[in-house]
Formats: sequence, structure tokens, C-alpha cells
Amino acid sequence: MSYRGLSETTLRIDSAEFVGSAHRSEDFLRDGRPEISFVGRSNVGKSSLLNRLLGRKGLARTGSHPGRTRSVNYFRINDRFYFVDLPGYGYAKAGRSDREAWADLADRYFRDLGARTVVLLIDSKVGATPLDVQAHEYLASLGAETLLVATKIDRLKRNQRMTNLRVIRQALGLAEETKIHPVSAETGEGIPELWGALDARLGGRGKRAETVVSEGRNG
Repeated sequence: MSYRGLSETTLRIDSAEFVGSAHRSEDFLRDGRPEISFVGRSNVGKSSLLNRLLGRKGLARTGSHPGRTRSVNYFRINDRFYFVDLPGYGYAKAGRSDREAWADLADRYFRDLGARTVVLLIDSKVGATPLDVQAHEYLASLGAETLLVATKIDRLKRNQRMTNLRVIRQALGLAEETKIHPVSAETGEGIPELWGALDARLGGRGKRAETVVSEGRNG
């Protein structure tokens, strides 16, 4: 099922499929395909963004309760590369042992498989929390190529957006030239621009194809 916004220009996804979950490092996929990993605080809208990027409503599991992603989940795109959905951090209602297990799994993923492109999601309305700052510093210490994405931008009024993005930039200690991609999984705002950045990180191996202009919603 396609999931497109009104008059949105998007990239064609020929195939997108969930191929499995890893609950331990022995289960990590190692078939040589490029991987782009998505990480962020629980309830940042990670699954919704994945569904929007892939034009598949419901491919990545969403729900009313945050903290549902408890494994490393792999989605194979165009049979060429993977989107990898990592456990969210900061879910307050999870027990300490659960939080430690999720953090250990994510840490093993990054350390076992080396530096990679990571999409770090920050809630544009909440701003960069101390846990987000820690995540950014951790990824930098591993040498990961980090793309910063501010989610739920549609929930901010136009005159609030630049202010909130500036506060996020300051909290993370970013240089002025460091790009933050504001996006909305609800409206599709910023999705084409984010796809452009992702395809650049893939070196064009994302099978960039003709653009598609849709005229309807959820069509």
C-alpha cells in the first residue's frame, strides 16, 4: 500500500520488506548490503517516519505506546540496501533490566559492525533532551556518519520552527553549517529532501528512479 501526501514528490520504492529481527549480535545481518540505521528517543516518531519514507503504511510497527521496538529490525529496500530500526531509548516505564538490555543490543550493533550512516531523530517540539545529547556524543565517538532529523515539524507554528531548530543545534553543540532536516511523517514535509541526503550517503545505490507526484492521500 502506498502512503503519500497531497501533491508530494517522492522517490519510487520498487520494493520494501521486513526481513527479520535480531535479538542478539549473532543474529545481525552481514550480507554486505549498505545499512542506514535509525535511532532516537522513544515516541520520537521513528516507525512513522520509516513508513513515510518507504511509502508503506504499517510496514514498521507503530502504536499508542512508545518503546515497542525491542530488537534490531531490518527492512530491505529495492533489494539493494537496508533501513535498520534500532530500539528507542528513554522509555521511562520500561524496567531497568529492559532498558539496559536494549542499550546493550544497540551498542553491540554499532561496535560489532563498525561505523555507518545513522539517522538520529530529535523531536522538534520537545527539543534535544540530555539522552539525545548523549546519543549524539556516543555516535560521534564511534565515527558514525550522523544525519540529524527533527521530527513532527508540522506540530510547530511557522514562527516557532527556526527557534526550536536553533535550540536543538545549541544543545548538540553543532556548527552552523551542520544540516538538520525538519520532517513530518504526517504531512510528508521534508521527506524528498531527506531522501536526497540518504541517497547521497548510499552513493547513489538507493536506486534513485523517476519521481512520482501523487494527487491523493493514502492511495
